[in-house]
Amino acid sequence: MLLGVPGGDASGVPAVEPAAVTVLDKLTYSGNLDNLTPVREDPRLRFVQGDICDPALVDEVVAGHDVIVHFAAESHVDRSIAGAAPFVTTNVLGTQTLLDAALRHGTGRFVHVSTDEVYGSIDSGSWTETWPLSPNSPYSASKAGSDLLALAYHRTHGMDVVVTRCSNNYGPYQFPEKVIPLFVTNLLDGGTVPLYGDGGNVRDWLHVHDHCRGIALAQQKGRAGEIYNIGGGTELTNKELTGRLLDACGADWDRVVPVADRKGHDRRYSLDIGKINAELGYAPSIDLDRGLAETVRWYRDNRAWWEPLKAAKTA
Repeated sequence: MLLGVPGGDASGVPAVEPAAVTVLDKLTYSGNLDNLTPVREDPRLRFVQGDICDPALVDEVVAGHDVIVHFAAESHVDRSIAGAAPFVTTNVLGTQTLLDAALRHGTGRFVHVSTDEVYGSIDSGSWTETWPLSPNSPYSASKAGSDLLALAYHRTHGMDVVVTRCSNNYGPYQFPEKVIPLFVTNLLDGGTVPLYGDGGNVRDWLHVHDHCRGIALAQQKGRAGEIYNIGGGTELTNKELTGRLLDACGADWDRVVPVADRKGHDRRYSLDIGKINAELGYAPSIDLDRGLAETVRWYRDNRAWWEPLKAAKTA
């Protein structure tokens, strides 16, 4: 059973290689049933529209499932700064609702998908899984809370829980408020792109297919009660990323508009992936040059997917 799909990418469905899959998704503003088009005709797939905060629905849907992979979340940092309530409700209370249902029905494994943002910001080196949590945004605080709750169900009830923490995702089907699809779609439309502050904030970029592969390994071979970092192995400043996207879209720096920095903007993220590499054999397989080229090509070739989303956002 999958709760939400990463970046709206249907690659998350076959990643766990099950006999049957149920996808439960609320289809909020960033949800789109068309994201399941590549697998919609697969007889193993069942889609249920609903809210993970609805205990009766969750109880009904969870029954009979061997594994839960919990992607569902409110995840846009800027939106959490403007209003934290939906993030606390979905990310904390929604997770609790799922954990309670999994406990009642004896679900075999619960994979809780989280983020590197729970660690805060790091000046040098990389975070291991034992690094203290120090979230800075309401979004990351809500995810840290859900991580601790999931691990508490393992320690208290003996539930088979595994937590994964990923770096910044990119790839096809990502909603165009996230930085890479936002920049690419704006540039393809001849528009401008914003650059926060001095552009020196550093992120590690992870292709969605590598993320799903890491989650599948954690689901299949991870140890109960453990946390696994999943990174892409390529760190760039936001200014460096902007330059690469400008080049990929054939645009110049005059399309970049400096904007005031985000409140509480974390300076640098960096994950140590030594644990998942040693225990589960994970290593990123899609380098950033290839991944960005394929992503730009996908958005260029799939205007019919993203143009209505951007039009609805500005309406």
